[in-house]
Amino acid sequence: MANIYSKHKEKIYSILLIIPSVILVGIFVYGFIGNTIYDSLTDWTGFEVIKKHFIGVANYKDLFTSSFQSMFRQDLVNAIFYMVFMLVSTLLVGLLLAILLDRKSKVKGERFFTTVFLYPMALSFIVSGTIWRWLLAPNGGVNLIPTWVGLNKSKFLWISSRQQIWSFNWQNIFQIIFVIALIIFAIFLINAITKKNKKAIKKYAITCSIIAVLVFVIFKFLPPAVPRKEIHGFNLATLGIIWTGCWQYAGYTMALYLAGLRGLSESTRESAKLDGANEFIYYTKIALPNMRPITMSATVLISHIALKMFDLIYAMAGTDNGNTGHPSINMYTTTFRANNFALGSAMAVILFILAASFIIPYMVNQHHQRVNA
Repeated sequence: MANIYSKHKEKIYSILLIIPSVILVGIFVYGFIGNTIYDSLTDWTGFEVIKKHFIGVANYKDLFTSSFQSMFRQDLVNAIFYMVFMLVSTLLVGLLLAILLDRKSKVKGERFFTTVFLYPMALSFIVSGTIWRWLLAPNGGVNLIPTWVGLNKSKFLWISSRQQIWSFNWQNIFQIIFVIALIIFAIFLINAITKKNKKAIKKYAITCSIIAVLVFVIFKFLPPAVPRKEIHGFNLATLGIIWTGCWQYAGYTMALYLAGLRGLSESTRESAKLDGANEFIYYTKIALPNMRPITMSATVLISHIALKMFDLIYAMAGTDNGNTGHPSINMYTTTFRANNFALGSAMAVILFILAASFIIPYMVNQHHQRVNA
């Protein structure tokens, strides 16, 4: 027994050190997630814990089909637009700033600019939201900039506009989702064809065929998602919040890309120059492909942050501005104002699934890369 203990002493100590953390995470993270999922399948109003009746997926059905929950569906559309535009803007702005700072010979005060660009990330969303709520006020701040050059004051309502573009009918939501998926897989198919990857060509061709049959044949015989016409789209009032999110996290993506660019050997740049490559070709054809893992990491993080923008939206627009709504805001008001804990839990689970849809594939991909390394 003593020999066994001495032989596995380090392993036993490691297990004993990990067990408390595993228990705490299991209870206070996964246990509460499980409890929230269960609450979303009940009719709990929050007044009496004992009175919970299991009703299955009725809350989820109401959120996606009930006429009373059209606001949640617009909030969900807003969340998608928040995520897409915040992701694209932070990656592009961060990459541009990183490339500018990477040109050492042409940039003076590099450390100063790096600090300036990174500083917004040190602020909380509440502070950033309060600052930009003042700057984006209709009668001041950004709207006064045109007057500096003799033009009329801008009248754009950055966080209170009622104008909506790219509108669509929620009745056709399934067709829209699968058409987008068809376009994405068609791009993958074209890429596989250009690389002459027969296995990938077969996989993506079959996937595109199945989706096309669903969109153009089967969905035509299915009933609409909601009984009445319901228009949703991109609210221009969200632009102010998207801009603030980009301002706060562009410095973070800049730091990631700058570290990646500095990690490339100087010989790689010199070899590219000897081969006749200018700076544009060097960054687009050589540097960027080598920073794909950085782009993936930044994409997952920014997408995850965009789905948790409660505090930023709360600080800039409050909880009652329907044009800038977000599922997290709706979840808060439904749970703690209307005391509908079951419906609020269903909203929380939907947000959790959206976040997991980005994180889990990334973690699986990282695991495969470590295994194959």
